[in-house]
Formats: sequence, C-alpha cells, structure tokens
Amino acid sequence: MKRLLTRSLLVLCFALSGSVVERAAAERDFISIDIPGASSTQAWSINPRGDIVGFYATAGVTHGFLLRAGAVTTIDFPGASATFAYAINAGGDIAGAYVSGGVTHGFLLNGSSFASIDFPGAASSEALGINSRGDVVGDYSLVAATPCCGVGTHGFVLSEGTFSIIDVPGSVFTYVSGINANGDTVGAYFDGLSHGYVLNQGVVTPINVSGAIFTNALGNNPSGEIVGSYRDVNGARHGYLWSAGQSSAIDVPGGAFTRVAAINPEGDIVGSAIVDGVFHGYLLSRHYPAR
Repeated sequence: MKRLLTRSLLVLCFALSGSVVERAAAERDFISIDIPGASSTQAWSINPRGDIVGFYATAGVTHGFLLRAGAVTTIDFPGASATFAYAINAGGDIAGAYVSGGVTHGFLLNGSSFASIDFPGAASSEALGINSRGDVVGDYSLVAATPCCGVGTHGFVLSEGTFSIIDVPGSVFTYVSGINANGDTVGAYFDGLSHGYVLNQGVVTPINVSGAIFTNALGNNPSGEIVGSYRDVNGARHGYLWSAGQSSAIDVPGGAFTRVAAINPEGDIVGSAIVDGVFHGYLLSRHYPAR
C-alpha cells in the first residue's frame, strides 16, 4: 500500500453540523470528512473501532483512503488509474475496486498486501463489502467493463476462496453491497424499479422506503440495522436508516444529495453528501468525538 498522505483530518462543521430529518440521528452531529487538497471526498465504510475508508479525487485522479485516529493513508492499487476503498472489517482488511486498462477489478488489502478479486469469466468485478470473517461481497458483469448496474450484472459472495452467485429471482440485475458478521447480505435489485433487499438464510426480504421511487441497501450491522439511500417522487436523494422494519430519513443540512453507506456494530454511520456542488464524506457518530 502506498502511504502517500498522512496528516490530520480536516473537519468542516460549518455546513454540516446539525440534526437530521426524523429520528435517525437524534442527539448526534454530522462531522464532515474532507481529505486535504481533494476536490471531493466520499466515505463508504466504518469498522467497530472507528476506522473509516472511502475515496477522494485530486488532479482528476481517484484514490482510496484509510482514516485512522485522525491520520489519513492513501490507498492506490499498484499500476491502477483509479482506486476505490469501499469496505473495512474489524481486523482492518479493506475491500474495494480499481481500474486498469479501462476495466474494473475488485481487490482485497490485507496489511500491505493487495490481491485482485475477479469473478471467473466475468468482464469486470468489484468488491463492495467485507465482514469480520473475511467474507467478501460485490458484483460482476459478464458484458461490461464496469460491473454496476445493468443487464449482465450479478451479485457474489466470496467465502473461503469459493464464489457464490446472488441473483434475486425475477430481477434484471442484482448487486450485493454489504455483509455483516452473521453472513446476512444486503444490496439492490432491479425489476423495473430499484429495490433494496436483505438476504438471510436464503430468504430475500425487499426493502422499500415508503413513497420512494428508488431504494437501495448499502450496509448492515450484526443487529440487523440497514442503511442506504432512496429517491423521492420529486427526484431528491436521501439517506435512510432501517431498523425493526421502520425507516428514518437522514439528510445532511444544506445537501442536495445524501447517501448513507455503512453502519458499524456501535451504530456509527458514514456516508457522503453533495453540498454546494461538491461531495463531502461525513461521520454521524454515537460516540463523539470519533475514536
């Protein structure tokens, strides 16, 4: 792993401090995550000890990052033109994707060692989630250089070196975004509309935010809490927390777009929002200040 950037986290609270819509973030504040010098930053995963991964853009190039104890480490897959860090587990293993020669591949980063993840026979693959057991989930395409999302996109689970395909029956395409310590997976499928889902012991349960025309599920924790995003009838994009069959909206104040990407066992949430035309990552923590 290339350690190209290690410095203090820049926290911008002026635009993002405040409470969210409904009850999802009661008594919590948004803490903005912006990599110094970056033109945009997105946060995608947080593990139990509060380590956060995501990606940022600078000079037209996308790099992954790890934020740990206030220090940022850049993650670049060797030789790649772009790197995206999507998930981190309790042990610090990081899963994501990189682009090489115009084709997207998944990767696993263990310590300083990278390994590519490519579904056998696929045109492209990406890794989007990893749990404490090291099971990796993501998607692949049989026809496109970028896996998500269209005809030919399928979800997968990689466990102990063996791939399993996940396709929601009747869907045009399926992808898998998250997996918790219990092995429950979440993602989205399209059958004319986009639905989130949770897959538990072979049973698919759709997740549809009431009144939404688009819902996806991006992350889950061992308690069964699920996060993701949805689009309302006016086209506005919101984040949500799904708990005990009920959804609560999460909107960054002043944001034109809010995504909730992950929730850890402690209930800390990370995601991204567009404020003043720029992507910012954010942390919504039950343990402020961040550990």
